[in-house]
Amino acid sequence: MRTTHTLRRTAITLLTTATLALAPTALATTDHTGAGTTWRGAWAASPQAPAQPLTPNWSQQGFDNHTVRQAVRVTASGSRTRIELSNRYGSTPLRVTGATVARTAEGGAVRPGSVRTLRFDGRASTTIPVGGTLLSDGTPFPVKAFESLTVTLYLAGETGPTTFHHFASATSYRADGDHRADVSGTAFKETSTSWYFLSGVEVTGGRDTARRDGIVTFGDSITDGVGAATDADNRYPDELAERLAAAGSPRAVLNQGIAGNQVVNDTTWAGEKALTRFREDVLNERGVGTVILLEGINDIGGSTVTFPAAPTPDVSVTALIKGHRTLIRQAHAKGLKVIGATLTPIKGSFYESPANEAKRDAFNDWVRTSGAYDAIVDFDRTVADPADPDRILPAYDSGDALHPNDAGYRAMADALDLDRL
Repeated sequence: MRTTHTLRRTAITLLTTATLALAPTALATTDHTGAGTTWRGAWAASPQAPAQPLTPNWSQQGFDNHTVRQAVRVTASGSRTRIELSNRYGSTPLRVTGATVARTAEGGAVRPGSVRTLRFDGRASTTIPVGGTLLSDGTPFPVKAFESLTVTLYLAGETGPTTFHHFASATSYRADGDHRADVSGTAFKETSTSWYFLSGVEVTGGRDTARRDGIVTFGDSITDGVGAATDADNRYPDELAERLAAAGSPRAVLNQGIAGNQVVNDTTWAGEKALTRFREDVLNERGVGTVILLEGINDIGGSTVTFPAAPTPDVSVTALIKGHRTLIRQAHAKGLKVIGATLTPIKGSFYESPANEAKRDAFNDWVRTSGAYDAIVDFDRTVADPADPDRILPAYDSGDALHPNDAGYRAMADALDLDRL
């Protein structure tokens, strides 16, 4: 199964290379490399406050004389590249001593001859204020859609607790001292499955147009990809990007999911509520024309569980619908098309209860019949077991009766009507 999937990815890469001249562009922004440069998002991850709810990570202790190496797969092509770093939830200014970008090799290694120094307003180092986000200068580093890039940050001083993204479904690496230019991964002896400070990769180049056709997938753990294989890029947004490319209509797909996130409640471990973070994580993304909304199951179930934190306040279906209507209104005001998604099954999971199931059914009925969205996708029916529609199909279950596995995420991507995106 993995061999077949690898061959499919190879075919997609070849197709995308052939269509690079037709790649879409984004709204115009400027950077140190020249005024009027047009940039578009190629990869994204939603920033979160430091926390350690379920799996070990480095966010709470931060870094001190460390080099952090992180690999990400872009979904748009370009001739120049820049990165976005976030100190949104930092308590002190973040000093980045230096940064590089390179082409990913095995483990913590990068491809020889590919390392490029990143600059910030012409300088090798930079400081990001508390609450701030910073873009590097664009660098001549051509990339193709579905290529993996490695961003390496050297942090010479104490960072304090870090802005990060908890569930990366990808391996990050850490080394003592300055190893930003290393080709070998030998020095990177520690690993994590979170991303730190890195919140975006943008590209420019190809045929410049005024089109905005990138897609943001916005939601919780099922958008984030919990249950997918690590380092395989099999989340449903990844599969959607591959499907679009295979259909001859490549578009950037940016994943702004946060595991555990809720629409109307802030949490101590799963990010600010969607109503708060939507502006930064969706409305401010460059080159975006569509957002897919899949969120609400944690609002429904979060008041009935006691882990990994205290229960959150109860959310009625009416309040959840009101929250979605607010997000739809904000997206439309920005000129974005909105695709609504039904909530997937919970029977057999830690969220299962008659009251929660009744709420899920009522919300899904509203999604299907309200006409509030520009289009809908019925993820509920896509992954449900036909013999027991309140339960996820065993072939799609990652093992907790809540999160899909790789096959389930592929089925979700296949369920989207590409002509409605």
